[in-house]
Amino acid sequence: MADLPALLLASLEPTTRKQAETNLNAVSVQPGFLSHLLRLVLEPSQDRAVRLAGGVYLKNIAKHKWEEDVQPLAEQDKAALRSELVPAMLALSNPADKSIRAQVAESVSLIAELDFPHKWENLINQLVASLSPTDYNVNIGVLETAHSIFCKWRAHVRSDDLFTEINLVLKTFVQPFLQLFRQTATLLKDPSTNPSLTTPLSNYTLLAQALVLLNDIFYDFTCHDLPPDIEDAHAEFFAPGTGWFQMFLTWDSAELKGDPDDTIPSLPSQIKTRILEIAELYIKLYPEQLQQSPAVESFVQSVWGLIGSNQLPGIADDNLVSQSLRFISTAIRSGQWKTLFSARETISSLGQGVVVPNVALREHDVEQFEDDPLEFIRLDLALSTTGTDTATRRQAAADVLQALVGSGFEAETTEIVGTWIGTGLSEYESNKVENWKAKDSAVYLLTALATRGSTSQHGVTSTNSLVDVVKFFSDHVFQDLQAVQGTVHPILQVDAIRFLLTFRNQLTKPQLLSVLPLLAQHLRSTNYVTYTYAAITIDRILSIKQRNHLIFAQADIHDFAANLVDTLLTRLESAGTAEKVAENDYLMKCVMRVIVTARQTLIPTFEGILTRLVAILGLISKNPSNPRFDQFIFESISGLMRFVVSGNVSTLPTFEQALFGPFTVILQQDVDQYIPYIFQVLAQMLEFHTTEVPEQYRSLLPFLLTPAVWQQKGSIPGLVKLLKAYLARDSAGMFAAGQIASVLAVVQQRLIPSKLNDVWGFELLQSVVLNTKPDQLKQYFKAVVMTLLTRMQTSKTDKYVHLFTKFFLFTLAINVDGLSPDYVIGTIEEIQPGLWSQILITFIVPQVPKMPPRERKLTVVGATRLLTQSTLMTQQPSAAAWPTTFGSLVKLFHEPQYLTSSKADEDPHAGLTEIDFEEQTAGYQAAYSRLAASETPEADPVDYVRDPQQFLGQELVQLSKRHGQSVKAMIEAAPDVGPFIQALASAGYVL
Repeated sequence: MADLPALLLASLEPTTRKQAETNLNAVSVQPGFLSHLLRLVLEPSQDRAVRLAGGVYLKNIAKHKWEEDVQPLAEQDKAALRSELVPAMLALSNPADKSIRAQVAESVSLIAELDFPHKWENLINQLVASLSPTDYNVNIGVLETAHSIFCKWRAHVRSDDLFTEINLVLKTFVQPFLQLFRQTATLLKDPSTNPSLTTPLSNYTLLAQALVLLNDIFYDFTCHDLPPDIEDAHAEFFAPGTGWFQMFLTWDSAELKGDPDDTIPSLPSQIKTRILEIAELYIKLYPEQLQQSPAVESFVQSVWGLIGSNQLPGIADDNLVSQSLRFISTAIRSGQWKTLFSARETISSLGQGVVVPNVALREHDVEQFEDDPLEFIRLDLALSTTGTDTATRRQAAADVLQALVGSGFEAETTEIVGTWIGTGLSEYESNKVENWKAKDSAVYLLTALATRGSTSQHGVTSTNSLVDVVKFFSDHVFQDLQAVQGTVHPILQVDAIRFLLTFRNQLTKPQLLSVLPLLAQHLRSTNYVTYTYAAITIDRILSIKQRNHLIFAQADIHDFAANLVDTLLTRLESAGTAEKVAENDYLMKCVMRVIVTARQTLIPTFEGILTRLVAILGLISKNPSNPRFDQFIFESISGLMRFVVSGNVSTLPTFEQALFGPFTVILQQDVDQYIPYIFQVLAQMLEFHTTEVPEQYRSLLPFLLTPAVWQQKGSIPGLVKLLKAYLARDSAGMFAAGQIASVLAVVQQRLIPSKLNDVWGFELLQSVVLNTKPDQLKQYFKAVVMTLLTRMQTSKTDKYVHLFTKFFLFTLAINVDGLSPDYVIGTIEEIQPGLWSQILITFIVPQVPKMPPRERKLTVVGATRLLTQSTLMTQQPSAAAWPTTFGSLVKLFHEPQYLTSSKADEDPHAGLTEIDFEEQTAGYQAAYSRLAASETPEADPVDYVRDPQQFLGQELVQLSKRHGQSVKAMIEAAPDVGPFIQALASAGYVL
């Protein structure tokens, strides 16, 4: 491990990164590596870059390898690291080590998420013991670590396990926490009480940083339930005038205020923002606590004093202003404080003093529109949510209006805001060049006023009945949409496009079709935000569904689809560098949407489109920088192939010639972000070959079976899909080449032992069983079953039991010549006599009634064949399990609607609309990015059975003929099957 510093430095250089990471992975499995790495991170004499890279590598081990099933970390090494992490945090409490400490804190948080409390029982005791009455550098390290562990609770669903963990923490942490909160708050309010802790300014700053974190932890502790100790201290925090929260909302420190031109929030601003987040949480979860005193009234008054009349116009206070407005919206929506907001004068002054000033564009917003257009778009599209930095003032102000409209003040709010909108439009008409901001505010206010319900995916879903959206659009907005570029301010054109995006569901299909050509024109605009918003809007319009069906089909865009794609690709190509091309994923997403909507319409022009897509891919593959862009370009290639080749199969060689070269380069260069996509597209191309495997694919197969290819977790689903395509077309050739053995080695060594990848192991195994001749499979089958049983013994999970059961039912159900139920039972009995009946009773029978609806037909057919086509099942010891198995099978007929294929299965392109990319949080850390366009519906492995009940009846009759009274005796011994047997008899199946 002596060369570890050199390896860490090499991992930072693009030219040596790959080799260094490979070498680091090899070293990381050595005993004692984790502790050695941490000591290196803590060593002050080491190069700072080495220490930081070591911290990052430690965090990545915690994130990706801590629970690795294949090549697991040694338990003693993990235990040693756990004992060293909190002391390491304290050793890094010097402000100069802040960035390194952040990496170690993240490691603590990640490991605690997996190991606390069961394997790390003393973690909270370690943290509490580390708190200091005098050293706030140490306290900040402890609080950061504690918050990184506790903040995960916010996203968790309430459960017994969660509350057990929270109570365990509170038991040890809450009293020291309250004590530190009181001490810190007292020192900040009155620095003279202990000058040694409040001077110089750097010490006073540490106190404020600590109070920010203490407020974060207060939120963590109360995000699900109210701890008794905090409930007892309620007045201390919330009492009007005297409570800590009330005091700090009106507190200001000249020393901590910061520069007015700063863009980072000052510490007082951060403290106030956290307090208002807590107040909002209490309104939602604990209103009865707040009603013990006029706390909310006092908060509202403080907020009014803070943000009324636009007193905080600076960028640094954006979060505080947004959170203040969210607090007001939540108070209005709760309905508990209606009297506070019901007066007409209150609504008017709330709007005039708070809403209108924060809806107006600031100079900063206009500069951002021009200089940082992508950030402008990102913020403009972001949804306002508590605790996020993305919600803008405008959105939070608009939300106050929507809260008023949705809380019974619709008429008053509409009338009052309508007056302001009219004033803004009049100002604009009086001087269109100077007063364009007045119209921008008017359109934004109208949008807020008209919206009662909306989602990012569907736009506005319900509107204010007192506002005529379509009339406003035709009277005031449409003129800007169709204006020639340069004749109106570009922000007003973006407003017009955004209005269309927002209210797309309120327009009819003919109205939307009439504006698509205007949006296509805006794609040619020279303004970045304008053409990007046009692309976003085209994408969302083409995604509109009614009754779960897309309303736009290829016929609707037949005439201009090719031009749309051409314009979008030209826009992308003109960006120049790889980074600039890849930054605008909205354009690429629109390309994808047009391709999957246009379908076969693009056959005449597909070659040019494919060539350009491949060229863009070649450019960005040199430096992948945007996972969303990557997803959409591969979806575009895959979607184009899906529809063009299905419309004209002779086009397949064109795709293969265009893609094999670039794909080979990417595989050789090991561009790991793209490899999962490439395997899926290769599988898609191979699936178009219905009979055999062409040579260019066959030569790739040995590479696909090398262990190194299976190391990247994200590649595994695509590899499985690709190998399934090979098996379906050439299992005989693979057997002859010894490649079936190689596939099973991957299943047994890499996939089944892994809790993360066992699902893919079973999927691949089922394909081997389905496509390999049983006499060829025989030599491997016993070893495969032993692997499955070993995993069941060493690390059984509920998911694994389900997959294990499904595998055996699948093997029993499929109609493969020579693969009988006795083939399966006989192999298992060779391992140990009586083993099959143990597996059946312990795992399969209890699981059968629990099988999910989509797998029930397979389950019925597999269980039916087991009971009726096996000689061994009618002989002891297996015969003893027959009645119980039959009883379990009959339970599935209580819900017969799940025993036939649904109509959704018949739409070969249904999967394309299942993913909504708007909701995806794709990233390079994601385990797997599936390509919707490459997916095809799974074939029904038991499609030879049309009616499962009829199949069971026929097979039971045949069994009864063969075995007579013994079958009747077994059926009579089965629990609760009498009514079902009568139903079979009335259908003509008399036993």
